[in-house]
Amino acid sequence: MASTVEIEEDDDYEEYIPVKKRRLMEAQKILQRKGGKTAVLGEGDVEESKLAENKPSLLVKASQLKRDLPEITPIEQKVQEEKEMIEHLSDRKTLMSVRELAKGITYTEPLETGWKPPLPIRRMSPKDCDLIRKQWHILVDGDQVPPPIKTFKDMRFPEPVLKKLKEKGIVQPTPIQVQGLPVILSGRDMIGIAFTGSGKTLVFVLPLIMIAIQEEIMMPIVPGEGPFCLVICPSRELARQTFDVVEEFLVPLKEQGYPEIRPLLCIGGIDMRSQLEVVKKGVHIVVATPGRLKDMLAKKKMNLDNCRYLTLDEADRLVDLGFEDDIREVFDHFKSQRQTLLFSATMPTKIQNFARSALVKPVTVNVGRAGAANLDVIQEVEYVKQEAKIVYLLECLQKTPPPVLIFCENKADVDDIHEYLLLKGVEAVAIHGGKDQEEREYAISSFKASKKDVLVATDVASKGLDFPDIQHVINYDMPAEIENYVHRIGRTGRCGKTGIATTFINKNQSETTLLDLKHLLQEAKQRIPPVLAELDDPMDNGPDITDLSGVKGCAYCGGLGHRISDCPKLEHQKSQSIANSRRDYFGSGGYRGEV
Repeated sequence: MASTVEIEEDDDYEEYIPVKKRRLMEAQKILQRKGGKTAVLGEGDVEESKLAENKPSLLVKASQLKRDLPEITPIEQKVQEEKEMIEHLSDRKTLMSVRELAKGITYTEPLETGWKPPLPIRRMSPKDCDLIRKQWHILVDGDQVPPPIKTFKDMRFPEPVLKKLKEKGIVQPTPIQVQGLPVILSGRDMIGIAFTGSGKTLVFVLPLIMIAIQEEIMMPIVPGEGPFCLVICPSRELARQTFDVVEEFLVPLKEQGYPEIRPLLCIGGIDMRSQLEVVKKGVHIVVATPGRLKDMLAKKKMNLDNCRYLTLDEADRLVDLGFEDDIREVFDHFKSQRQTLLFSATMPTKIQNFARSALVKPVTVNVGRAGAANLDVIQEVEYVKQEAKIVYLLECLQKTPPPVLIFCENKADVDDIHEYLLLKGVEAVAIHGGKDQEEREYAISSFKASKKDVLVATDVASKGLDFPDIQHVINYDMPAEIENYVHRIGRTGRCGKTGIATTFINKNQSETTLLDLKHLLQEAKQRIPPVLAELDDPMDNGPDITDLSGVKGCAYCGGLGHRISDCPKLEHQKSQSIANSRRDYFGSGGYRGEV
């Protein structure tokens, strides 16, 4: 009797269930999972069957939920996929210094400057500001955008600067200057997008001179100190050109009694000792290419402790050309907040999203679609077989008087064409990355001075370089990327003048590139040759998803002939990053597992 009481009091006691009954119960559970009917149980098992509820399976529930969801059209599905791709691309390390990332430093307010526009302009209503922007075809995006200003005098530049502008024949600001200069002078971060040849250089050069003078007046620079302002360019030639513009405006200011401002050209191919001498005296403005700048900062020859103004010229090209890591390293040397400006003619959504991570309350100033061709250029596209190109080139040179620019994809072609033109008695010079700095500078200076009639070049000469009075650009090869085409043809038709661009195409080009070219010609209302018109265009036949996604063409490279899901440039970038990751392990300097 005692034992029975003990069992009843034991809370952990479980009644024994026979094997047959257990098997039936398991079978019942399996049937319930499949959504089947209740299993037939043996005698005495009816109570167990009542306890087991016949619940629908997860698979059944999922299919019911799908039925209840609103139907997604193929276009909406494609838009969703593209959004995910863009978000994935933007999900990268932000463009900030290691110190700022480590300490969680974020700047919320733009830098203060002492500049203010005249009172009537400050009192302009938002409606009046929008009206001026509409007249000048300026699109702005951002909070509390400073008002546009239609004259250089109202921008309150010193008299020597206004005089120099008049000397250069610049009487009225261009659209990007009308809005861009007030934004920068107000101390705001900015993304500037405008056609090639629209005067972007002056937009960042004039304010940086003003900042340098202001800083020098407040507290004169001491030896070994500086710079206050930094401009980074993708090529040595563009850096040289920007530096010359800076010097051009500093000379009259110094003559009028303003404090001396020391600029420095910090590029490769030049002896570093001459650059270090300027730094030792104290430097106000540095115009640099990423490689040499990174080198000087790493060797502690220069610091950015006092730098408060940073411009990335041709910003998208700097990121695309593989300088992204170099620029990140430069950012690591900043000790405090700076005003950051990004400029280019082609600025895909990918780069804009990437750039916004580094900017504080940025203002985007857009004149024309980012990546659109200059409307002052007549674009002619001709089908020429590969072997006939070099002979047809001479015929093309007869179209217009010199100077003429010829662009090629690779260095070997540049050298071959240069040699061929010299044999034919054409006064020609050549430039590419394989030539030393002296040759490159001679080619550019003699061509600019009209001593030579033709310049043969790779894309090193296509970014931002300003050649006076070029009437004709010949693309000996159609570039693989449509952005390069836009930059190339932008060497002509500058500052309101017109020009011609002739492009040779044949079967060697990919269909995607040719489709991008076709859409670019359509947008600029240019004649489309039959060879392009006959191309099978998926953008014409496929669903129009521009209305839903808001992105015209490819969000990655800016090409109009394809969407981001078919972007050849994106595919190339992916394969490159895979190759680079492999090189880390098996290439020189990587580690190998010891066998």
